[in-house]
Amino acid sequence: MKRDIKELLNPALQRIGVYKVEGGQEAEVKLNQNESPFDIPMWLKERILDEFRSESWNRYPDILPYRGMEAYASFLGVSPESVVMSNGSNEMLYTIFLACLGAGRRILIPEPSFSLYEKIALLLQAEVVTVPMRPDLEFDVDALIETAAREKVDFIVLSTPNNPTGKSLSHAAIERIVAAADAIVLADEAYVEFSREESALDLIDRYPNLIVLRTMSKALALAGMRIGFAISNPALMAEITKPKIPFASGRLAEITLVNVLGNYSLVTEAVDYILRERERLESEIRGIEGVDAFESDTNFIIIRVGDASKVFTTLKNAGVLVRNVSGYPLMENCLRFNVGLREENDRLLELLKSL
Repeated sequence: MKRDIKELLNPALQRIGVYKVEGGQEAEVKLNQNESPFDIPMWLKERILDEFRSESWNRYPDILPYRGMEAYASFLGVSPESVVMSNGSNEMLYTIFLACLGAGRRILIPEPSFSLYEKIALLLQAEVVTVPMRPDLEFDVDALIETAAREKVDFIVLSTPNNPTGKSLSHAAIERIVAAADAIVLADEAYVEFSREESALDLIDRYPNLIVLRTMSKALALAGMRIGFAISNPALMAEITKPKIPFASGRLAEITLVNVLGNYSLVTEAVDYILRERERLESEIRGIEGVDAFESDTNFIIIRVGDASKVFTTLKNAGVLVRNVSGYPLMENCLRFNVGLREENDRLLELLKSL
């Protein structure tokens, strides 16, 4: 008798679920995926498409998108050998984890944090060590350092600013962790453009065990283009990119990146708007009885309500889609929503006040 098909698969599949977005991805007011409310303007899209039309579509792109990598390295002020571009930062996460983890390896993940970290670690049969956030959802830096040493972890991943809590590690705290760790440290800076804290980017040349991860999906409003980057010292970068899928980034994404970096004022204007609206939203929410808001360092806000499932459903039925993050540790009855256009934010506030 043949074995059950599940016995032929990676046993780790029994411990993980399929990634889903509760409530779907379509709504009158969509605030559930931490996206920018601003699309790339049509004049810039036309310029990008004109350039893309002249490309040879029957030929493979470069093994790695070298033009995009050189453009981003120049933008950051680092050497091109320190930068690798990927098909979204999630693809880079898989690449880095493949290079650093495996059976018998230990990864430290603050809890709660981005769910994909644990998913990839489990697939690679690594042992997950967690350190809980403080009750105010801030990082417990001393506990992170102590646990990493005690448990002899091989890899530490820090989402800073953190999804889903919206909290950042300070530059000094990141340096403390990297300096103390006998492990590779990944600082995932997906939301760094919205943070009050400095990037850890300047530490890559001083610490050979540090990798910084970036995405173009948030502040650069390119979620649909799937563009991410890893930045580290060239010696470490040469090793962690060995498992990377070749030809994973298409020419259209590369051309789009170069053009958006060349018109970066669009990004700074959008970020300025989001930060102003974030402050306004937090101020308004503080005046709503029964709703508590956590101060955010990202383009999204976490609130705690009496019954998150009920509020989520009521908002959804009214055409406003947010994210129920109550399933995360320490985040019971919490909802998450990104800053939208002013009229979208006003609609959300109106509904919260009525509830």
